[in-house]
Amino acid sequence: MSELDEGLRAFSSFRVLNGEDNHSEREQLFRNMAQLFSYVSDRCDDEQVAQYDEVLCQLAALVEVEARVHVAKLLAPLERAPGTVVVKLANDVIEVAKPLLEFSNVLSDDDLIDIIASQSEEHRLAIAGRTNVPERVGEAIVEHGDRSSVVRLVRNANAEFDKATLEKLVERAARDAEIAADLRNRHDIDWKSLRGEIDTVASKVLETLGDVERRLDPVAAGKINAVVYNRMRNRAGFSATEWKVAYNQVKALSDRKQLNDRALARFARFGYGHHAAAALTVMLSVAPEVFVKWLASQDYVAITVALKAASLQPDMFEAIVATLPWRDLPSEADKKMVVSRFEALDIDEAQGIFELWRAHAFRKRAVSEDRGQVVA
Repeated sequence: MSELDEGLRAFSSFRVLNGEDNHSEREQLFRNMAQLFSYVSDRCDDEQVAQYDEVLCQLAALVEVEARVHVAKLLAPLERAPGTVVVKLANDVIEVAKPLLEFSNVLSDDDLIDIIASQSEEHRLAIAGRTNVPERVGEAIVEHGDRSSVVRLVRNANAEFDKATLEKLVERAARDAEIAADLRNRHDIDWKSLRGEIDTVASKVLETLGDVERRLDPVAAGKINAVVYNRMRNRAGFSATEWKVAYNQVKALSDRKQLNDRALARFARFGYGHHAAAALTVMLSVAPEVFVKWLASQDYVAITVALKAASLQPDMFEAIVATLPWRDLPSEADKKMVVSRFEALDIDEAQGIFELWRAHAFRKRAVSEDRGQVVA
């Protein structure tokens, strides 16, 4: 029997879950369960992850801070971790939350934004130092954060800022020399272009940052343009790295029973293409490699049939198609053609086609496996 099976069988007989234990037994079980999961996380299916999630959540409420800190450190580097307990510990006291806030890729942007709004400045400080801080997360820090978290955010070379956030930062810089100096040192911001785009108040304040316009030389400007282009390209095209992170975050959302049409709409609204694709993969119960193949081959027909079978509304379908990380950006003609086909397709017909495809795919897989066994 494998260590995974042994751990899962033990769930039903643990005395600690019924309160028939002492304090040391609870803490030891909590640590052992998290350690076991860290060993087998890449081999767990959704049901097994859900079982770990349930038990770890129950135990987290029964143990002291030291044990929760230990488990948080074990879960922080995992690519796939139980979604509910990760969010629970990330909202814990900062000693527990810090490793997750700094390193866990299981926490989505929405999770981080909720924590920024509801937890302490120390929580915001940890988030501001993450390896990657997307625009929406940075905006939340600037909105809710005190000086320490905002300074750390501005100094984070991997933090992204949209125009509205930059306006707020420029206004803060007028009152804080340290923030002003840190803004000057950011070479990924095209101050020359920004001066003509931000509002009048922020534009006047921008002048107090010094002669930033003259500091831009042609080489620096070229680097800025390259950064902007690469970001645009990454959002338009498929990225294996972004897909991996998005898929695991979507699975964590599913662990918490929060993967639904509302989540899908949020992904489309904020342009989270990889998250939208991962969400559809889980909601449609198709293999990740299948959906990735559709995107790589620009298979509009497969996507149209699958999303019609999933009963998406036309406006949602149009938003999703425009958001998905296709290999190449769909042209306006492509978008109109896809929407037209979607509206013309009958939902019963789409569901029939999709189920036939699914049955064929499973049958084909079973035959391949049988052949492999004969060869072996």
